[in-house]
Amino acid sequence: MAIEGWQCFHPAAKLRFPIHGFPTSLFCVRPTAFHLGPLPIYWYGVMVALAFLVGLWTAARRAPQAGIHGERIMDLGPWLILGAVVGARILYVVSYWRESFAGEPWWEIFMVQRGGLVYYGGLIGASLAFIFYARVRQLEMWKLADILAPSIALGYVFGRIGCLLNGCCFGRACELPWAIKFPVGHETADVPVHPTQIYDSLLNLGLYAGLAWLHRRKMFDGQVFALYLVGYAITRSTVELFRGDYSAEHLRGGLTPAHWVSIGILLTGVAMFWIRRQRAVKRG
Repeated sequence: MAIEGWQCFHPAAKLRFPIHGFPTSLFCVRPTAFHLGPLPIYWYGVMVALAFLVGLWTAARRAPQAGIHGERIMDLGPWLILGAVVGARILYVVSYWRESFAGEPWWEIFMVQRGGLVYYGGLIGASLAFIFYARVRQLEMWKLADILAPSIALGYVFGRIGCLLNGCCFGRACELPWAIKFPVGHETADVPVHPTQIYDSLLNLGLYAGLAWLHRRKMFDGQVFALYLVGYAITRSTVELFRGDYSAEHLRGGLTPAHWVSIGILLTGVAMFWIRRQRAVKRG
């Protein structure tokens, strides 16, 4: 749908992100990356694809540290991608049915290339696909999970950049020097807002570095993945404090849906760490 000044998925549309207080744009991009004949390819889809490729590649290179051939990771890749996309889309459709899908053609549910993925849904979907694959192939599940954990954080960095280019997941209004502006026609109507997508990307880049360092020094299988859950829940909850794209009906007790899911993920990570550590101690 084209909005005056913001033709969201039109090939001529441009997004400008000037830093608040500076007269010129920091950079200028188009939501549409290129065309394959009549088919538009969107930057959001490109960045999500890049997130999976970089994540799988770095995990495959890390696998030999744990005595697992990198090909195992690449074989797992299609299962993770399918589980992540399906899970992320299902949670988005359920969460934003009234705003985005009610009264629209049914096929809009499948238009993932234009955005509309919820990360926690993707994490749950990918985890279920991972468990299924590991059990069918009789693989060491916790060792594999530790291999993947740092790369999940790295892939998220690219995914959030895709959100920035897509104009979604934006922050609330602020007057800080590094605030960014979307053009007239966007929901924020040229108001300076927190660059929450950049906050998320930088925090997860740090999380990736820390988990990659830990993987070489871990004390038991499952430790890295458990700490990923804890670390991501904390970073996501922090960034959610600056988000401005939630309507009042999505807030419960002043908290966003991601805040509530983060609480569950945090508790799961803590419990997982404790249980895996206790089992490692018992094995001596």
